[in-house]
Amino acid sequence: MIGEIGGTKEQEAAEFAYNNVRKPIVAYIVGRTAPQGKTMGHAGAIVEGDSGTYAAKIEALKERGIEVVNTSSEIVRVLRSKLLEGS
Repeated sequence: MIGEIGGTKEQEAAEFAYNNVRKPIVAYIVGRTAPQGKTMGHAGAIVEGDSGTYAAKIEALKERGIEVVNTSSEIVRVLRSKLLEGS
């Protein structure tokens, strides 16, 4: 899963996955270094209060058993590792 700051779609996806998906999921959320309180380039990136922040998304994903990576280049390595563990 690749997401971004703003909105709550990643938290909703984590909840759905927790209840319905049995395959491993790895998440990468962009916007980790975005200045707090600054409106970014489009409506989807608007962070209101604590909702939609990088930290809130990471916490929600991890609580639902989704591994979060810090760079996009880690996605394949982590997924490969998780899939090999399951075989």
